[in-house]
Amino acid sequence: MALVTLSNVGKSFGASDIFVGISAGIPHGARIALVGSNGVGKTTLLNLIVGLDTPSAGGITRARGLAIGFLPQRPELAGTHSLWDEMLRVFGPLREMEVRLRELEQAMAARPDDAELIERYGSLQAHYEHEGGFEYEHRIRMVLGGLGFVPEEFGRSLAKLSGGERTRALLGRLLLESPDLLVLDEPTNHLDIDAVEWLEGFLKSFKGAVLAVSHDRYFMDRVMNVIWEMAFGRLEVYRGNYSHYVTQRDDRHDQLRKEYQTQQEFIAKEVEYIRRNMGRQRTSQAKGKLRRLETLILGKSKGDLARLEEALRGNMAVASARAEGGLLEAPREEQRMKMRLQAALRSGDKVLMTYGLEVGYPDGEVLFSVPDITLYRGEIAALIGPNGAGKTTFLKTILEQLQPKAGRTRLGAGVQIGYFAQAHEELNPANAIIDEIQLVRAMPLSEARNYLATYLFRGEDVFRPISTLSGGERGRVALAKLALSGANFLLLDEPTNHLDIPSQEILEDVLTDFNGTILMVSHDRYLIDALATQVWIAKPGEMVVFDGSYSEYVAARDGRDIAEPEPAAVAPAERADTRDVQATRAKGEKQAGSTNGNGGSTRKARLTPYQRAQRTASLEQLIDDLEVRLVNLSGAIGEASAAGDAAKVHALGEAYARAESDLEAAMAEWEDLLAQN
Repeated sequence: MALVTLSNVGKSFGASDIFVGISAGIPHGARIALVGSNGVGKTTLLNLIVGLDTPSAGGITRARGLAIGFLPQRPELAGTHSLWDEMLRVFGPLREMEVRLRELEQAMAARPDDAELIERYGSLQAHYEHEGGFEYEHRIRMVLGGLGFVPEEFGRSLAKLSGGERTRALLGRLLLESPDLLVLDEPTNHLDIDAVEWLEGFLKSFKGAVLAVSHDRYFMDRVMNVIWEMAFGRLEVYRGNYSHYVTQRDDRHDQLRKEYQTQQEFIAKEVEYIRRNMGRQRTSQAKGKLRRLETLILGKSKGDLARLEEALRGNMAVASARAEGGLLEAPREEQRMKMRLQAALRSGDKVLMTYGLEVGYPDGEVLFSVPDITLYRGEIAALIGPNGAGKTTFLKTILEQLQPKAGRTRLGAGVQIGYFAQAHEELNPANAIIDEIQLVRAMPLSEARNYLATYLFRGEDVFRPISTLSGGERGRVALAKLALSGANFLLLDEPTNHLDIPSQEILEDVLTDFNGTILMVSHDRYLIDALATQVWIAKPGEMVVFDGSYSEYVAARDGRDIAEPEPAAVAPAERADTRDVQATRAKGEKQAGSTNGNGGSTRKARLTPYQRAQRTASLEQLIDDLEVRLVNLSGAIGEASAAGDAAKVHALGEAYARAESDLEAAMAEWEDLLAQN
């Protein structure tokens, strides 16, 4: 049985149908993405599935005892308790077992020979271990670290978290709860690329089902295997990830257009035959065709040609015949932006150059140094990095809105910059949309209205104040202004934020055809991979330039990370533990510093909070595992000694020494890591 089954579900508000006739199922282990334009009803459908609302028509069946974890776009996560305490709530039964174990330990201390107490304690401890009692705190650290929280934030009150942080906190709690079905509304919002990649890895191994609304096309490619598309109040199901969905969708739409055109041509020929032959020698054949066409178009025949022609002109309802599947509807196309970017003037071959540049805030420390780079005309560079790394600061340094901490930038001959700001601060909240457009280029009112219609602002909407617009609407106004500027060097700061997928696809096509140069800051890996000819990576202390596409960068990055030496001559029982120590140590050395040409250590780079959290969690788990291993080895040595097996005692003693050495190394690195906080 499916976890959730939707049967002919519809939802209306007043006289308006949001969607009708939706039938679909969510099976065990599903990975489903729900896509569609903004306002089509995706969040409404999620609310119906999780039980926060009821359908106007049809029904929803849920499996008995189904546990659903729901992440809304604006979660209500309240209280004055800490982030850590919120995560601990997931493990209430385990914490109650801990209390009972402590009580039993006290009782056994008073009555050490009580066999019943010892048995009860052993049974409870075994159950505690089976339910994950020895690892749940590590799981909390792993999840919070993966979602971008650092250890010093674990004690923060929920009341002091921002909206984005509360969303991440609720997501973390849901992941720890491991429900049967995760229903996620835009789960990658508020996550940087590192955190999104961690979430992708988590969801791939998640045992339950996942249904997610997402605008992150790369995320859907990596995690999802079914796409639900909502359009025009209906739901279509496609098998495969997002890229497969796009291909299938386009093929399906092409086929529907061809079928519709074929039927229209058939109807036109039949009507023409009827007109020519009615009342002539072939009247009987004409009447037969008329009856068949009336049945096809109107659902029943009356032998009335005038009535048929009235229906063909659209002056008569034909819904009944369409409902029966005889008459095909004209394929409907979603309203999409019609955007065109064209550089007014050609720039010189060299567009941007940097010399000894260091980027940072005026009264703050240097965020990173920039290698001496030259960006040439026609290239597209993508600047990526964790939140807070200084990517926007770098763009503002190029714009001369901020002074460099050291060095300088220089623009090439004939370079004209067009800037798309992430927060759209260049838009005046008090201005109407049409006034903002007129600031870039004066034009007659009718021309301005026609231009804004291509960005989906029609009728009286063009007079709406900027302050009343959603994030996606502000983004479209900013893009409309950018397109009028005629700039040949685009600085784009998160250009796809708040845009629905159709608008993202349009923007991608437009930027592909742009005849200038682009430097963009983005978390949209699908856009980066489609456009970028080089990737610039902002890290703490430095910026690294990778010459190649994003896919090539990821392959090179992951190849370096997994190139760990295989330990030699390690017994099978100890190989996994030793490899973990060596991998953790190698990764720590790679993150904390590098080696110079002579093999000596250079200055350690300052780690990002995300990197510190990841390393801390990894080391703490390793330390826990090694401590458990030492206890087990100690018991095994005692048993071998009692049995008089000297060879086994010797082998176990060597294994104990190795584990003890590894524990000391892990503890030393962990203490060094704490000192950096």
